[in-house]
Amino acid sequence: MISKDYLDRFIDHAIAEDIGPGDHSSNCSIPANAEGKMYLLVKEEGIIAGIDVAKRVFEKVDPAIKMEILMKDGDAVKPGDIAFRLQGPERALLRSERLALNIMQRMSGIATRTHHIVKLIQGTSTKLLDTRKTTPNMRALEKYAVTVGGGYNHRMGLYDMIMLKDNHVDFAGGITNAIDKAHEYIKENGLDIGIEVETRNLEELQQVIDKGGVQRVMFDNYSIEDTIKALKMVDGKFETESSGGITETTIRSYAETGVDFISVGALTHSVKSLDLSLKAE
Repeated sequence: MISKDYLDRFIDHAIAEDIGPGDHSSNCSIPANAEGKMYLLVKEEGIIAGIDVAKRVFEKVDPAIKMEILMKDGDAVKPGDIAFRLQGPERALLRSERLALNIMQRMSGIATRTHHIVKLIQGTSTKLLDTRKTTPNMRALEKYAVTVGGGYNHRMGLYDMIMLKDNHVDFAGGITNAIDKAHEYIKENGLDIGIEVETRNLEELQQVIDKGGVQRVMFDNYSIEDTIKALKMVDGKFETESSGGITETTIRSYAETGVDFISVGALTHSVKSLDLSLKAE
């Protein structure tokens, strides 16, 4: 999911954004030849993620930085744990410190939140999905963090699935027209991608069932009662996905209906970062 080219471009841009023409704070106070050691201290319980990404940050800032990795992505961590140790030029360690922490705290927060919600639906057949509600330019990192926490990725972007949401349906003149246009577009462009349709009520769901030709149908902001009715109507014809208004309190009940997927935007759009710190030794 995280290609080397993507990661290098992302890190290069982030370094330029943060360091600019130079780290004047370190340059004025630290001798150029000074060598030092640091370690990543975990200060909060959770799931660690982004260790390999941080490793690439250190390599890009200065290949002279050596990293001893003590944990791997997906490990459960607690306050006092040490995820890795570093040794290298002190100026380089300080230049890379904040970038590595920002990435790992964000990714670990997402992995931790995802793991928590996955546990809430454990024992059911439902899979937890993320959404496109991600930080611009960090999507691959954030979606990878979801998988570290035990979740699954929905489409990566607008290019790998046709998803006909409410506004698409309204602009297209209804569900039937939207599905027809989607099939025409796929044929004209020689694409091999699936079609999902978002429905707002049982009437729209019936229109999708009558028309057919889709892989998945979304129940958007359905009550649990209507979700149960919807699943009976679909009767296995399509994959099913619940989304919208589902909380940690209600997600278990939705999963127990037997819906195939539940998508939760909060996995990435409003997550709390995990508290991590780089300390000098």
